[in-house]
Amino acid sequence: MAVKKVALACSVCGSRNYMVAKKPERMTRLEVKKFCPFCGHHTIHRETM
Repeated sequence: MAVKKVALACSVCGSRNYMVAKKPERMTRLEVKKFCPFCGHHTIHRETM
């Protein structure tokens, strides 16, 4: 069985910089503070569909 992956998009510029594994037990969208190479800052990245 293949693992489904979703992208993490920057909340400031909207670029999709990171990929994470989708966990079925997670009911809300994942929010992580990560570095955005396009903005040049650490920003909130949200799980996208």
